[in-house]
Amino acid sequence: MSLDLEFYPLTIERWGDFEELFGEHGACGGCWCMWWRLKRSEFERQKSEGNKKAMKRIVASGEIPGILAYANGKAVAWCSVAPREKYAALERS
Repeated sequence: MSLDLEFYPLTIERWGDFEELFGEHGACGGCWCMWWRLKRSEFERQKSEGNKKAMKRIVASGEIPGILAYANGKAVAWCSVAPREKYAALERS
């Protein structure tokens, strides 16, 4: 069985699909895919709703923070994509 997937950048027009994919709790513990984008102290301080708002600000700014995968018109997967400098948690202190 093959699965026909389509891929689209996360734009503000697709924000609702992203919200639906991540669910009420923001995927893994309120992450909203901000885990690597923030220093740990920032991440913990704004966990859940703050992370959601932070990601939405990124998307609303016009930056494309990743790709959504769709099957049968529904978002089924996500991959964050950005230059390394966007991932503060990867930087050495």
